[in-house]
Amino acid sequence: MGKIEADLDTSGNTSWNKNAASHRFWPVWKGRVLIGRISGAIMRALLVALLIATPALMLPGLAVDSTQITVLIALLAAFLTFIEYNSNFPSIVEFRDAPPFNRIRFVSLFLTVFLLSAIVKGQSNPTLMTGGLTSMGTIIGNAIDFPYSPVRLLVLMLPETADNDAVRSVRTLAGLSYFISVFTMGVFLVLVRILGWPTRQGAFNVWVNLPLFDPTAGPDVLPRLQRDARVNIVIGFLLPFLIPAVVNATSDLIDPVILNTPQSLIWTISAWAFLPASMIMRGIAMAKVADMIQDKRRRAYAEAQSEDGLQTA
Repeated sequence: MGKIEADLDTSGNTSWNKNAASHRFWPVWKGRVLIGRISGAIMRALLVALLIATPALMLPGLAVDSTQITVLIALLAAFLTFIEYNSNFPSIVEFRDAPPFNRIRFVSLFLTVFLLSAIVKGQSNPTLMTGGLTSMGTIIGNAIDFPYSPVRLLVLMLPETADNDAVRSVRTLAGLSYFISVFTMGVFLVLVRILGWPTRQGAFNVWVNLPLFDPTAGPDVLPRLQRDARVNIVIGFLLPFLIPAVVNATSDLIDPVILNTPQSLIWTISAWAFLPASMIMRGIAMAKVADMIQDKRRRAYAEAQSEDGLQTA
């Protein structure tokens, strides 16, 4: 009949054979983990595909070739996302097991693309929602369109032949997208400084969450983490200024036609606002990891000193 997993002893209490019980339920637990990982990877892949296809789904009158290219890119991105999140070991996605870092970035990018697509759609098919978004973007764009501001530099990236409607449209989209990026950085900063990310989720695994960071490449990981954090923050701060400057400097060689079509306009401005914010968030996260390592070393050193003092006494 096999081993008895539960016996009733003389005192009336139930004693369990833990080895048999854990062996019996282990396949069920493993199956649940596998199903959860696959379903999560599928959901993330669908969301990424939806993000890429959002402008094509919302904008009217797109060419067939453009739609086919968008579908192909969406399927490729969904496949890569599924492979990444269905794997037990990370490859390129950082902070995969430290939510909500990537969720905040995805929501920020999706919100930017969706709102910009709605504003561009409202230029040909106006509605109450698109009118409100356009008014809000216009107010924000005019407020931060001052000399040497990122929005002013992006507007100056347009060719001299651009009409006033194109200039106003770019200013509106740039103002709204830049506001979303700044708000996203503020939310993440509150999450790190006040809510205690990432330690509130449990133990933090540097190898899993920083797969592109090699801890064995140098003598000490702490100075390298601090250096990478500073570099990411500085580059993220300078990118909104550098991108328009580089485009203007190379305008004789490269004609900035990327803002002529609706989809390219949306993706260009979204990337212009999202990439700097993403790099600054990465720098803040790496600085937090460096602080955690430094605090752990300080505690370990203090405990070692206290133990040495007790042994000496």
